[in-house]
Amino acid sequence: MSKILLISTNTCTSPIPVYPLGIALIAAALKKNGHATRQFDLLYNQENKNDSLGRVLLEFAPDFVGISVRNIDNVDSMATKESWYLSHLKNLVSQIKGVCQAPIIIGGPAFSIMPENILELSNADFGVVGEGEITLNRLIDDLLKNKKPPRIIYPDKIPMETPDFLSPQYDNTLVNYYMDKSGMINYQTKRGCPHGCNYCSYPLIEGHKFRKQDPEFVVENLIRLKKQFNVNKLFFTDSVFNDPRGDYLKIAELMIKKNCKMEWAAYFRPQKTQKSELELLKAAGLYAAEIGSDGACDTTLKGLNKNFLFEDILAFNEACHKTAIPCAHFFMFGGPGETPDTITQSLKNIEHLKKSVVFIFSGIRILPRTRIAAIAKAQGIIDKNDSLLQPSYYVSPLVDKKIMDAKIQAAFHRQRGRFFPPEKGEMRMKALQIFGFKGLLWDMILNIPEHKSKYFHTESSCKSQEI
Repeated sequence: MSKILLISTNTCTSPIPVYPLGIALIAAALKKNGHATRQFDLLYNQENKNDSLGRVLLEFAPDFVGISVRNIDNVDSMATKESWYLSHLKNLVSQIKGVCQAPIIIGGPAFSIMPENILELSNADFGVVGEGEITLNRLIDDLLKNKKPPRIIYPDKIPMETPDFLSPQYDNTLVNYYMDKSGMINYQTKRGCPHGCNYCSYPLIEGHKFRKQDPEFVVENLIRLKKQFNVNKLFFTDSVFNDPRGDYLKIAELMIKKNCKMEWAAYFRPQKTQKSELELLKAAGLYAAEIGSDGACDTTLKGLNKNFLFEDILAFNEACHKTAIPCAHFFMFGGPGETPDTITQSLKNIEHLKKSVVFIFSGIRILPRTRIAAIAKAQGIIDKNDSLLQPSYYVSPLVDKKIMDAKIQAAFHRQRGRFFPPEKGEMRMKALQIFGFKGLLWDMILNIPEHKSKYFHTESSCKSQEI
């Protein structure tokens, strides 16, 4: 048996703090293989200085240190605060090496997108690409046998089989912290995505098809979260919760049958959904839906390879409205095929999304091995040798970004529930946090009476909460 310290590096709190589910899953896999683990969260550590990394390294004396890197940056071309999250990674590795001699192994979604560059940047000893439950155990076994594995370990099979999925090993201290800070914990019912959006890295990390946990297994874990940790609010982090076959409905039915009373939210694809299906989800605890609409007219939806139309977005929004389920749409302007005419059409279309919150991003973060990276190279937007470690954004060569941004700003001026750039919405939500509110928070914005809303959107209310 070896001792492994697992470190979550994500300290971003915008729009809300997110429980480090990745290290909880890795801890479960290592435990199954006979290892002892300790989970260390840098965000929690920022507010609890007694639990310093140096002290934990000395007390726990790990044989191996695993570092999980969740995000590279915040994918917002208009962010005004520090948004590149790799800047402190090399210092973290150096700090660990200054205290202990254990091999340092880096992994996580961000690392899996560009492993060679991040391993070089971090100066860690090894890296694990993709789902780490099996490959990390294999790497540790090889090192314990004094074998000499390559520095970057790729999975033997992509993706993992569903039976290999384990229940996350949630940490009681961290659960309490995140319930206090954000009011909810996250859980993933399936991995992968078959939809092929041209900007997305999900298929690169988790595969091109859905691999779903058995509904019984899912609900058992939810009941355990409720009974063991008193969790009453949840976010499902699936790339898309409403799969085309409708297996997500079985989870809802079972939650009702087993009296698993929890409020929850999830990411949804605006595909054809019956009102009765949303009513079932609401009865099972759905209180808000985040919708990956992405394009606001048919031309830009086609340019993003979304395979649905704006009328589908309207229909889904209307279905949510009729069932009193708050929904938030996320749109990206400037994608392939964007023109001055599509900008005008998109802004007109968004006007029809009643009783919803809208966040708009300007430009699209280009990630390696995605279709939009190939398009950007072909159009000369990025150099073919660009590592993309530092953020680069795709903006259609048919538009002027400054004019586009100004047009969006003007269209959203003084419009309630319309946020551009996204930081404006984040500031509003930070203000709600100051007043003690928890959860997704955007779902509350439309419900605040107009005469009270002024208390929740001043910049001065939020600056003390920025990271």
